[in-house]
Amino acid sequence: MLLMRRRAADAVELMDAPDCDPLKLERTYQQFGLVNRLFSGWRQLYVQELRPLLSPATVTTALDIGSGGGDLAKLLVKWSRRDKLLLEITGTDPDARAYDFAARRPHHPSIRFVQADSSELVRGGLRFDVVISNHVIHHLQPAAVTRLLADSQSLARQLCLHNDLRRSLAAYGLFSLAALPFRGSFIRPDGLVSIRRSYTPSELAAMTPPDWYVQRHALFHQVLVHRPVQSDD
Repeated sequence: MLLMRRRAADAVELMDAPDCDPLKLERTYQQFGLVNRLFSGWRQLYVQELRPLLSPATVTTALDIGSGGGDLAKLLVKWSRRDKLLLEITGTDPDARAYDFAARRPHHPSIRFVQADSSELVRGGLRFDVVISNHVIHHLQPAAVTRLLADSQSLARQLCLHNDLRRSLAAYGLFSLAALPFRGSFIRPDGLVSIRRSYTPSELAAMTPPDWYVQRHALFHQVLVHRPVQSDD
């Protein structure tokens, strides 16, 4: 199908419009939590990649780039607390609307939100044990992906995980049906645009540095992974 053959690089999501319906935007942020729990596969990533790095005695710090409504940070902290492991997460997003939604919603003291992009944090000299993102890569053109990966390497001590959609006709068709119950928000139309904007594994691998690799993930997702060389800082 021609719809999936090429990446829809210039397609625009409704929620990205500065004058989008604020009520629908609010509902979209509210529904992200359920969408991510159902489709994004973060439980598997937590168990396989994040939990082995955590400790009950020493705090592990994580940066969630493009944190949106903050649901992923809350979910990861919930799981870590249930496992009696110490995790602190900073969620960062340059969009004032996303930052405002996340910051004013109740969240655990080990979570904080800032309005900034990753380059600002690099310039501030910040470091974290782990850098993650969810559904960010497909928003970016190749040059911006390269910048994000460079920023991630500067910010992360132990691990980078960028989880994103994997473009396919099957993903488009199944999400089109699965998202029907998500009414009164931008979840379904923007989710379909997101799939069209996402990269295939070969497209993603072609633009990433040799010390990164693309790992296929559950439910039409893929993860860009980088494991920095350990240092003493």
